Amino acid sequence: MRIPKETIDILKDQVFGFDTFFVTSQEPYEGGVLFKGNLRGKPATSYEKITIRMQNNFGDQYKLFLLINPEDDKPVAVVVPRKTLQPETTAVPEWFAAGAFGLVTVFTLLLRNVPALQSNLLNSFDNLELLKDGIPGALMTALILGVHELGHFLVANSVGVKLGVPYFVPSWQIGSFGAITRIVNIVPKREDLLKVAGAGPLAGFSLGLILLLLGFILPPADGIGVIVDASVFHESFLAGGIAKLLLGDVLKEGTPLSVNPLVLWAWAGLLINAINSIPAGETDGGRISFAIWGRKASARFTAASIVLLGLSSLFNDVAFYWVVLIFFLQRGPIAPLSEEITDPEDKYVALGILVLLLGLLVCLPYPFPFTDETMIGF
Repeated sequence: MRIPKETIDILKDQVFGFDTFFVTSQEPYEGGVLFKGNLRGKPATSYEKITIRMQNNFGDQYKLFLLINPEDDKPVAVVVPRKTLQPETTAVPEWFAAGAFGLVTVFTLLLRNVPALQSNLLNSFDNLELLKDGIPGALMTALILGVHELGHFLVANSVGVKLGVPYFVPSWQIGSFGAITRIVNIVPKREDLLKVAGAGPLAGFSLGLILLLLGFILPPADGIGVIVDASVFHESFLAGGIAKLLLGDVLKEGTPLSVNPLVLWAWAGLLINAINSIPAGETDGGRISFAIWGRKASARFTAASIVLLGLSSLFNDVAFYWVVLIFFLQRGPIAPLSEEITDPEDKYVALGILVLLLGLLVCLPYPFPFTDETMIGF
């Protein structure tokens, strides 16, 4: 136990108390001390009182966490020396590694929008001029990704959460899997985590939906656009439902139709937002589920999501790469928050659930045939 006995006695007798957290037992925990006892009053109020008393007695020497004990689901208080919470340094500068990932992502975004090069990747190095054809689609998808990350950073700055440099993950299938962004400081409470995690997908989904609707409404600039079979819209419940609603009888099984390429570009952006909204590990969806329902429920969501993605990977290679990415890089667990007991406000919970539902609607297939009867029922 790294914390001296004299300090522990002061914590028990002068910092904690009947009005905040009445200590009944203690045990060593991660270089600090875990106190078991009875929480009094509202968790947020008690946390603030205890923090002020710790500050008066020890300055910034120690850090308090108010958590839920997974063994019995009861509140516990954890006190650790702040020096044990210093972030680890890496041999490669973060911005350098993120820049390398970003350059590869730019290439895959361009490559995705040039079908002539996708069948043989090596041809792209001999025909770099063809990559210019992929610039409009790459820019549009990158715009949605950029708005997604901007949403994270703006909200994080407003609630005092510090984010690391985003690592954009390249993908041969859809251009990019989005970005992995670390939280580099301790998040104060679950509501703050919910705001930060939900802001990115909400911004990305909003822009993606606007662009998708514009793509269906606006005629192709060249009068031809992209020729696709109607069956392609069965791949997404959201895209298929919007397509049937706006195109009506034009959308029929086995019938090719011309669409503005903006439809496909926006759809790719929506899909990237959707897979980042899967409630698993430290993805946006995983952080949202943790913030809404707590650590134990989040672990169950993660396990279920990985199993479902594993089954989906038997039919879809995108699901295979995503489950590998989550399992090795974003499996978690999410770092402890300062105070994990207080539930977020209902309005933020509703927004978080909206993100999870939108992600589900983008990923689920559209099961109904494109017929006149479907339109009436829709």
